[in-house]
Amino acid sequence: MTPLTPSQVTALTSAIPGVLQHEPMAKHTNFRIGGPARLYVTLGTAEAIIQAVQAAEAAGVPWAIFGGGSNILVADEGYEGLVIQSALRNLSIDGERVNVGSGAITALTARKAADAGLTGFEWAIGVPGTIGGALYGNAGCYGGEIKDVVESVDAYRLSDGMRATYTNADCRFEYRGSRFKYERHLLFGCTLRLTAGDAAAAKKRIQEVIEIRKEKQPLDSASAGCAFKNFEFDDLSAVAHLQSLVDVPEAMLTAKRISAGWLVEKAGLMGMSVGNVRVSDKHGNFLIQTSGATARDVLALMRNVQEVVHKRFGIELQEEVQLLGF
Repeated sequence: MTPLTPSQVTALTSAIPGVLQHEPMAKHTNFRIGGPARLYVTLGTAEAIIQAVQAAEAAGVPWAIFGGGSNILVADEGYEGLVIQSALRNLSIDGERVNVGSGAITALTARKAADAGLTGFEWAIGVPGTIGGALYGNAGCYGGEIKDVVESVDAYRLSDGMRATYTNADCRFEYRGSRFKYERHLLFGCTLRLTAGDAAAAKKRIQEVIEIRKEKQPLDSASAGCAFKNFEFDDLSAVAHLQSLVDVPEAMLTAKRISAGWLVEKAGLMGMSVGNVRVSDKHGNFLIQTSGATARDVLALMRNVQEVVHKRFGIELQEEVQLLGF
């Protein structure tokens, strides 16, 4: 990326209180990998985030916003621009509605909802990161997706500089995506509409999901969560070659969604490594790192996995991890 000029740096440090320079992004991502953000700030109000983005736009400075850093890979060279971390962590419950900020931890929101006797969001205890990221990528696991419970989203539309409240339908949620992936917005939070139920049962389900995660995922290793999206298809012709090579579980065929981790395992790639990054032996969709790993290694391993899976099964795995600074 083109280095920022001294005048650009001065413009932003003067306009945005609390800006840090050369902040190591490895400190702020679950992967613990990544070079420095040239400028970095944590902001706790929607107005402050809007003003920071406006200042960056006016100065011609690239910018990016994130929440928990759970699904992001930052380049070794870092990011030559402004990185904004959303600290909008408000959470309140009104009957069956949960009003929550984009910077709130998704798993904590699931716990608070269960404590209040609300059901429908227990699965989200298995989602790392924040509500903003969950909205952006329509996060989901264990049979649930955030699109199933979103009533409305509070956002700021960059195309015309307008604050907007979007209904669920307006968000155009799709598998691991939403309109926010295609149209640049600032996400401030949302209202979840859940169902009144039994708090004890909700807490029990949360504990079940926690135990499943411990059993199936390498939670004791640094990673960015699932590296690839599961493969979705419309008709069986898209997986005919795959079916000729391996027995595909009926549940995947019925759901028209093939597990990326399963594909990686069937391709014989468990344990495959590049440098100090390797495919987890516990879950094929997790790339884990040891000391000295680089983002370059991660990206190379991802490309190797994609190439082998495509060569063997004719399926192109798409990245689920968000890349910054590449």
